[in-house]
Formats: sequence, C-alpha cells, structure tokens
Amino acid sequence: MSNPCSREGQSDVKQRSSGQTKLHPASKCHLQSAMVKPKDLISPLNELKAFFFGCDDYQSCFAECRHLVYQSLLTPLLKSFSSKQKSPIVVQKPGEAIAAEASIPKLRDDYILVNTKAVALNPTDWKHIEWLTSNGARIGCDYAGVVEEVGSAVTKDFKKGDRVCGFCHGGNEVNHEDGAFGNYITLKGDAQIKIPDNLSFEQASTLGVGITTVGQGLYQSLKLPLPTNPSPTKFPVLIYGGSTATGALAIQFAKLSGLQVITTCSPRNFAYVESLGADKAFDYNSPTCSQDIKEYTKDSIKHAFDCVSEASSPQITVSAISSAGGVYSTLLPVSTEDVHKINEKVENKATLGYTAVGEFFKFGPADFPAKPEDFEFAKKFWEISKGLLAERKVKVHNIAVNKYGEGFEGILNGLQAMKEGKVSGEKLVYTLKYQCNHRFICT
Repeated sequence: MSNPCSREGQSDVKQRSSGQTKLHPASKCHLQSAMVKPKDLISPLNELKAFFFGCDDYQSCFAECRHLVYQSLLTPLLKSFSSKQKSPIVVQKPGEAIAAEASIPKLRDDYILVNTKAVALNPTDWKHIEWLTSNGARIGCDYAGVVEEVGSAVTKDFKKGDRVCGFCHGGNEVNHEDGAFGNYITLKGDAQIKIPDNLSFEQASTLGVGITTVGQGLYQSLKLPLPTNPSPTKFPVLIYGGSTATGALAIQFAKLSGLQVITTCSPRNFAYVESLGADKAFDYNSPTCSQDIKEYTKDSIKHAFDCVSEASSPQITVSAISSAGGVYSTLLPVSTEDVHKINEKVENKATLGYTAVGEFFKFGPADFPAKPEDFEFAKKFWEISKGLLAERKVKVHNIAVNKYGEGFEGILNGLQAMKEGKVSGEKLVYTLKYQCNHRFICT
C-alpha cells in the first residue's frame, strides 16, 4: 500500500485538482465524496479532517500535502461560496415562482454589481410570473443597495460602497440573470443613481419603475417641459391613477413643470394627491368622471398620462381629453382603434420602462428592438430626479415595509396580495435579511 505522503499519494490529490474525481484505491488518505458540496459547510470541513487525520502520519502528511489540498479542495470551495447567493425569486413555470439558490449574476462591462438592501413591488412583477417571461427568469425591478463592483464600460463615477438605486430589468427573457429580488443583482450602470443622503434604502427602493416611467410618459411621450425648464403658461395635464406609485410621482413632476395637474383616484386618497400638488382630484368610480373633468377644464385637456392603462381607465381618460384632440400616453399598449372609437382626434402613444435599458428584449410574445435614445434620456432624467429628490422637491410614495412578512417570504406574499387587488395607496417594500423555502402560485 502506498504512502499517502509519497509522490504517488500526492498524485492522487493532483488528479482530483485536475478534474479526475476518482482517488487512487491504495491511498489511506481519502475523501468521503470526490466532489465538494458548497451548500453544506460542515460536510467539506469534515472531509478535510478525514483527509488529514485518517492517515497514520497526519502531521507530515499535512506539511507535505497542504499546498495541494488548498488548491484541490479549499479554492474550489471558496469560489463556490462566493459565486452563490441565497434566494433570488425565480420563475419555475407560468404562474409559479420560488425563492431558490442561484449563482451571483455575471458582471457585464456596462453594468454594476449591487448587494441588495431593500426592494419594492410592482404589478409587472406578478404579471411576469404569470405569463410575461420564461422559466428560470429572475423577477423584480425596484431596488436599493450598495455597489460591490463596477463594470469597465460604466461612465458614472460609482465605486464600491456607494448607496445606489434605480431600475432593474426583472423578468428579462433574454437574460435570466437580471432581476432585483435577490441578494446580489446587476444593473445597467449609467441608468442608476447614488441615493441622496436624505433617503433610506427602503424609500429609495420605491423609485425605479416610477421615475423611469414618469420620464418616458410625461416627457418623452407627451413632450411636456422638464422641471428644470418649467412652462411659462399653466396648461392642464390629466394623470389617471394619481394615488398609484407612478401617479404620485407624476403629479409632483408635472407640478414642478409648471402645469395644472388634474388627477383621478378614490375619494379616500383625495387629500393625499392634493398634498402632492394635484390641483383637482376626481373619483374614477363616478359614472360622470370624464364629463366632470371636461367641464372643470372647459374641454381644454390636450395631454393625458394613464398610470393604470387597463379596465376602465382608457375609456375615462380618452373621454376627458379635449374634443379638439390631444395626446394619450399609456404604460401598457391600448388599441389605437379603441382610442379612436372614443375620440378619433386623439394621438395614441405607449411607453414601456424596459426600453430605458437600451437593449433588445422580449415582452410576452412581442420583440422589442434596442432603443439607444431611451437609454440616453433615462441617464439624463435620472440625474434630474436625483437633484429634485436631494432638494426634497419630490417625495417618495407611501411605503409599507415588510407587510405580509419579511424578506423573500414577504415578497412572495406581497405579490399575491397585489395580484388579488389588496394593495392601494402604498408601495410594498421588503428588506432582504431572510431566506425561505416559499412558493408563489397565481390563483
């Protein structure tokens, strides 16, 4: 029988480090398993102990074999630990997602790697789980966290340790590693911002989808004057869904642009939207909502931003636009034919926040080409927004932290509550401190 400390015995270890998992049968120093299981820390350490103390002359074995063992066992083990994260939310099949162990996403040149501290929920998250993406995609768009690494092509001056927030392309069918609901995530670097000092991680996590969408809807689509160059005349703009997370931001930005802000929401939220700057709020449940808006504005609304874009919102919003015509901007596609049935003089436009990343993507059955101009606008608008947030001219939406549970379990419960219509007038936020074996199933 060969001496495990001899060259023959050492070659057994070399074989393992070079990918040959079978140890020499004559070796008295052996491992219980040829492959280390990084998910279980105790097992590899016990294997290490068996490796050294299982031979007769373990002290000399340790002295002579230490370097080889470090290479063959500890290095892969540490790499495995560093490349894994616990519990990103991953789609398993249409209508079902779980919190599951997965690799830390690969850092692309124009991306940053972030250690996530808080995330916020959006309707698009549960819709992606239900039907908008494919199995294996990670979910989530809104986040706040700390920079871990910066890609070589990122032009903003991010560095390790910076607090950041912004927009993540969750549910990306083209790249399944994108998604905010994980301990470590990657984001398009130049479309993110450093969090102003006056905002917590929980507050900052609510901004990604909202600010991106407001920028596209009010300023790219409706061509309204930016807050940095407000309108000299106070013309009206209609924001449908003023108490939604996006609507609450839209009201504030439109007001800073010097406009008369008309909005819709339920009566219980009238005081809230007026505190944000709305000049007048109307009850969207009223059968005369559109008529009331038209009468109040003297049939003068030529710009409307629909922050719901489904159910009755297109009918109400388009009907409230001036009979002379105007522009109607939505978050979800609405048929131009349907719009023209209400008012054929209204121009129908739609935006989709994911175009702000400037890369090709799929959204359900549709392909969307890269739009570099949307990425360039997003970079500019996020910097404008950062200044307004730091100056406290824009406030974050009402937040509920860890409602329906904590960590990943809370996220999945919150998505179900959102799908069931139980969330109104607040943004669900979750801090990522907990791991769970939990499952979301659309019902």
